[in-house]
Amino acid sequence: MRKIECTSHPLSYHVFRHSLRLGPLPEHLRNQEVRECFSERSYVAYMIEAECALSRAEEAEGAIPGGVADVICQHSNVAKIDWKLLGSRTEIVGYPVFPLVEQMASWCPENKVMRNGLGIVERLIKRIVQTLRTMAAKYRDTPMAGRTHLQHALPVTFGYKCGVWLAGMQRHVERLEQIKERCLLVQFGGAAGTLASLGDDGLRVRKRLASILGLRDPVITWHVARDTVAEIVNFLALVGGSLGKIALDLMIMCSNELNEVAEPYVPHRGASSTMPQKRNPISSEVILAQSKILRAQAGLLLDAMITDFERASGPWHLEWAAVPTAFISAVGSLHQADFALAGLQVNEGAMLANLQGTRGLIVAEAVMMALAAHTGRQEAHEVVYRACAAAFEDRGSLLEALQEVEVVVKHIEPEGA
Repeated sequence: MRKIECTSHPLSYHVFRHSLRLGPLPEHLRNQEVRECFSERSYVAYMIEAECALSRAEEAEGAIPGGVADVICQHSNVAKIDWKLLGSRTEIVGYPVFPLVEQMASWCPENKVMRNGLGIVERLIKRIVQTLRTMAAKYRDTPMAGRTHLQHALPVTFGYKCGVWLAGMQRHVERLEQIKERCLLVQFGGAAGTLASLGDDGLRVRKRLASILGLRDPVITWHVARDTVAEIVNFLALVGGSLGKIALDLMIMCSNELNEVAEPYVPHRGASSTMPQKRNPISSEVILAQSKILRAQAGLLLDAMITDFERASGPWHLEWAAVPTAFISAVGSLHQADFALAGLQVNEGAMLANLQGTRGLIVAEAVMMALAAHTGRQEAHEVVYRACAAAFEDRGSLLEALQEVEVVVKHIEPEGA
């Protein structure tokens, strides 16, 4: 098996965490499927798969003799890797590719790993989209208080709120389709990105390799143009931001004072060691925390874009930690959102009671707009504003306060009168 020049950043997350003496991730940040996708064993297995794909591409383009690809594929197996040696040599060299080349010829398929990770993300986003679509339809006529600055603003429906959440997630589905076309590029270019070692066969081999791996063939080598990696992680941060907004809404709506929703009931979930009555919105708390973790990874990837010449001297090391962390955080957050929304307990009675809690003040804008047709907007605003102040002062209803204002009584009749 001949040596292949690595053209991607190495990813040895376990070794990287060990080198920094980091402890294990908290339980709520773990997700077996995506963690396995970015595990050491899986990553090396992807390297082997890419090596086999490269040999098939080279053989098809005549760059290596016929039959060699079958031999390479037959003898390439992740079970043959000496993990202890790979780990110790990685700590010495600083990245795992050269030590891996010492054991076997390989090529590092970063984007294939991210492609599979995005597949997990896409599946979960689409599940949440379907859940929110169902909720928006189910609660389209369920009235509740719309709030701005955490104060009653205008009446809305819970279905409308779900629709706002839904629209954001649907845009992420659209973004993901664009990202798959724009960012999942095969990375293969030799030491300086020129494919010089393959001569005239280089571009054909790269195109064939992209086809075999299910990636796109780039216009030009992107070793030191890391915008595609940064875009993927920033996309994950956007998803985390949308989920964080949903989580914050749910956390406030779960408060005892509002009591409008509750996360799915699971015995002892969200319980307190000292307060038996507690039912904390754990999923929402985790989602909110992970939105901040994702934002931090996005910033790291923007820093990693600033590279020097034809092979970076170090910024790409940031990707070793940021890429897997971002995927693990995003998938964990999506799982929590899927759980919380799919089983969300909606208290329609509390929503209506809260809507009525300000004794009609929430419809002050509608009164003002109706009165403005007779008095002009500015005067109408002042009239209704004074009525609202009187209702606050007397703890009465807006209707009672308006009935004391001559210009209002003259021009507006109460509904049902």
